[in-house]
Amino acid sequence: MKLTHIATKSGKTGCPSAFTTDRGTYVIQGWRVTDPEALAELQRRGLPDHETAVEIPAALVQHLTTA
Repeated sequence: MKLTHIATKSGKTGCPSAFTTDRGTYVIQGWRVTDPEALAELQRRGLPDHETAVEIPAALVQHLTTA
């Protein structure tokens, strides 16, 4: 998979960051969600064991619509 860096809210290449891929998808680098209550809620909503969740600032989302 080829990643193309499209945006960050932490300097030039830090975390959090957003990337596009050569598969027509996005990869998001963010802070791993570790809060037990948030994880329990995500699991209740169907988050499978083989997936994880990351948190990013709302300001990074705008870059996904322009990529």
